[in-house]
Amino acid sequence: MMRAMSSSLLLLAVRRAHASAQPPRLTRLALHPPKAVEVEFSDGSNFNLPAEFLRVYSPAVDSKIRTIGGEKVISGRRHVGIMSAEPVGNYGVRIIFDDLHKTGIYTWNYFYHLGANKFTLMRSYIKLLKKHSLSRDPQRRK
Repeated sequence: MMRAMSSSLLLLAVRRAHASAQPPRLTRLALHPPKAVEVEFSDGSNFNLPAEFLRVYSPAVDSKIRTIGGEKVISGRRHVGIMSAEPVGNYGVRIIFDDLHKTGIYTWNYFYHLGANKFTLMRSYIKLLKKHSLSRDPQRRK
């Protein structure tokens, strides 16, 4: 019991330290329409974030999101493209996609989070689509 509790406290401390740590500073953002955004950070991290990935993980609440069994699911975005991006203050950009989604503001911190967790997030997205018999392709159900 004592060992389990001390492990839990250690895990909680690690999570708090990680959550309070600020991500590195953005040093470069390159838009590669229609396919991707590339971001580079002061720690040397460089992430290529595909349009589909950015669209699926848009930080905006969107009317095109389906809720299935309490889970928010965006499907059919494999071929979505990026049309442009607009700066928002000195902390982020609004990306305009060719499906006319344009309400998400991607902060520099959010870009870092997406880049650092890209493979895990994409794997989770694909598993969620499979669970609900949906496809990454537009207008196609499995």
